[in-house]
Order: sequence, then structure tokens, then C-alpha cells
Amino acid sequence: MQAKLILKDGTEYLGQSFGAEKPMTGEVVFATGMVGYPESLTDPSFRGQILVYTYPLIGNYGVPDKKFWESSRLQISGLIVCNYNSTPSHYSSRQTLSEWLKKEGVPGLEIKDTRGLTLKLRDHGVMLGKVVFGKNDIAFEDPNLRNLVAEVSIKKVYESGKGKKTVALIDCGAKRNIVRCLTSRGLKVIVVPWDYDVLKIRQKISAVIISNGPGDPTMARVTLDTVRKILAKKIPILGICLGNQILTLAAGGTTYKLKFGHRGQNQPCVLSGTKKAYLTTQNHGFAVAKIPNGFKEWFYNANDNTNEGIIHKSLPVMSVQFHPEAAPGPTDTDWVFDEFINKLR
Repeated sequence: MQAKLILKDGTEYLGQSFGAEKPMTGEVVFATGMVGYPESLTDPSFRGQILVYTYPLIGNYGVPDKKFWESSRLQISGLIVCNYNSTPSHYSSRQTLSEWLKKEGVPGLEIKDTRGLTLKLRDHGVMLGKVVFGKNDIAFEDPNLRNLVAEVSIKKVYESGKGKKTVALIDCGAKRNIVRCLTSRGLKVIVVPWDYDVLKIRQKISAVIISNGPGDPTMARVTLDTVRKILAKKIPILGICLGNQILTLAAGGTTYKLKFGHRGQNQPCVLSGTKKAYLTTQNHGFAVAKIPNGFKEWFYNANDNTNEGIIHKSLPVMSVQFHPEAAPGPTDTDWVFDEFINKLR
């Protein structure tokens, strides 16, 4: 069945449907990764977004068992690809990408000129869009006006792993591999909802991790208040992706919306004060503007020089804008977890 992707400026792209035949609206963004679509599509940071893949072939290795996903469901509002492969070949494949999209009610379109679409988003910035089928039209809706963090965060506290030290993970839309990276390093992790007061945990907490997540960080007001309390107690903190922005705001800095964001598994980041560059996985539309007092820049983006992390000048408090846990992507920066844990000792 044919369908259309319509942008807020009136531009229309005709495509062939391979997902759910369901109209959907969202923010149209692009990602430059070549692999890892099962992990990316289940990343809660993509909540409310219609994702355009720049890599021309998607679906060729199918969809693995849900234990390999980064959350329990698809998080995107829609998927746009250049060429969809309906005959995947991989030992771990359990279903096709088309079957997965249809099962979870997410539209997918095969649009041949994804290059032109991506160039438009790059030059003019991300914009609202909608996928429509026939006469079933819907209105545009800006997902960043919603508290997306509240939509994707867990509802109940749970624990994972065993260890002498216990850390709390504030789930603002956490990818599962963050917990795996922490427990594999001998930590016990208590995962709490975005609006949970970490200081009420009865067990002794050695540190707090603020996870990745979707949307505008200023919408997570309860989390910001919690992080301010944690900073006042001088408890060690590690922020990841959205956690970088939340830590910045809580400490007195500012954030802003990027023109087209950073999404993919090939974003180059430089360790400030060195010539060391790392390939990183990223998925965010907002960034740090003003670094708060007492902090300094930790990393910056080699493409556009935007901030990619902050670190306190004397306390064990730090954050990164990229994903050190990868999933998918390079593991060049998983040493960030070790750096933080060493600070706890």
C-alpha cells in the first residue's frame, strides 16, 4: 500500500508501506548508523520521533529475540528507509522488521529519496511530520511539548546484580545495557522511576546514575529537583545522554535544542585537553549550552564542537552526552564506567 510522509512545511514524499497501516505524527529526524536497528528502534530516546535511516539497506538481518532489545517495545513513531529487505538472513532472526512494525502498530515507509530527505533535515533542521494513508489524515503534534520521560520510565523500583557497592539508576528512559555494564563491574543496581526520590532508598547508596531518555530535559522537573538534592549531599553522580543535560541544569547551567541533533553510531568525540578522539553512539536533540560553575568541559564533538560531557573540578560528579554502553555501536568509551567507579574507591 502506498502512503505519504508529509512535513510541516508542506513537502510530501510518496512511499511504499511495509509496516502498520496506521497514521502517525512525530518529529522527523535522521540517524547515520549502519547497523544495530533492533537496538536503536527500542531505545526510549527515540520516543515520539519518525526516524529516517541514511543507510540504504534496512531489515536484512531481521529482528532478534526481545532479550536483545534495549527496552520492551518499539519506541519510534514511524520508520523511513530507502530499501527494505523482506527476506532477512541471520541465525538470531525471529521475525522480519515488517512483521515487528505491524505487530506493534508502527508505520514503516520505503521512500527512495531518503538522501534528499536527510539533506533537507540537515539544512533546515528537524521538523514535524506525519505518515498518512489515503484520506486518513491527522494533525501535526510536537512530542517535545509532552513529558516524554514520564512516558518511557519504569513505574516500579527493581534491583539487579550483586556487589559490595550499590548504585541507584534514575530511569529517564534507560537502555538495558546501562544496567548490564554496571552489574558486570560488580555493582548492585537499584533502578528507580524518573520521579522517585533517591534519598529515600533505605540501602546505602554509593552513587547515582542519571540515564538517557527522550525529549526536552526541562520537562523532567521532578528529576531536576532530585538531582539538586543529590548534589547538595555531594553523592557521586554519572549522567548519560539526557543525564548530561539534567546534571547541567540541576547544577545551574543551560541547555538548548540542536538544529538536527546527533543520532547514529559514528559521532566523533574528543577528550578535552588531549588529541584523543573516540567513536561514539549518540541519540539526542538537545545539548549543553552553558557549563555550570565548578565544572569543566570533559568531551566535545569533533564535527560541530558542541559539548559532549562535563566533569566537576573536585567532586566525583561527571556526565557524558554520548552512550558509553553503546548497544548498538562502538565500545570505545565504555572506560567511562571504570573511570567513574574508580572515583567511588
